[in-house]
Amino acid sequence: MKNSLQLAINAILVIAVAVLFYLHFANQPSKTARKAATVVKTTDSTGAVTTTETPDATDVTDDTNALAAVADTDKVAYVESSKLLDGYKGMQDARKTFETKAKRWEAQNKTMVQGFQNAVQQYQKQAESMTAEQRAATEQKLGAQQQQVGAGQQKLQQQAQEEEAKMTQSVLERLNKQIEKYGKANGYRLILIAAPSGTIAYGRKDLDITPQVLKYINSEYAKK
Repeated sequence: MKNSLQLAINAILVIAVAVLFYLHFANQPSKTARKAATVVKTTDSTGAVTTTETPDATDVTDDTNALAAVADTDKVAYVESSKLLDGYKGMQDARKTFETKAKRWEAQNKTMVQGFQNAVQQYQKQAESMTAEQRAATEQKLGAQQQQVGAGQQKLQQQAQEEEAKMTQSVLERLNKQIEKYGKANGYRLILIAAPSGTIAYGRKDLDITPQVLKYINSEYAKK
């Protein structure tokens, strides 16, 4: 009897999230409405009329505010992607949900594999007492079953990949929106992502706002 009926099992279900995203916030100062200047007309002893324009006091205030708005947009900072994702409650919850699904997929895979292995073992026990025609028919049946198991494993792997991609995309979209809100609320022009791949080769530590952003996004996530 040939030992050609073997099952190659390669069903690895793990979470592998590699994230690289870039955020650019530009706060455009709103146009300040300028009030009309105060016009003062005076008449001298000869009867001539002199017109004098006095800038309204609000002009100076509006210009100062406009300059302050421009200055705010010079703020630049960065966050560390690994720390942000690992510490984000939204990602932690998403990973737990995915791991629960992964365990179910693993159980389905084991059931398929065990069923095929049992069928092979049964055949091996009975092979010597079978006729050549019976052995050929059984081996053909086992071959078809092996193909079914392989197709089932591929389906599970594809499902796992799709679920992982969907999970990651959902978390990142929510995370991006929260960082955008934080950036706008705090007057940042740029919030960059420092990733292990080397997106930012160097950044001063005082520009690292990861702890502040992490505290903010977890607070926002808790409100959901």
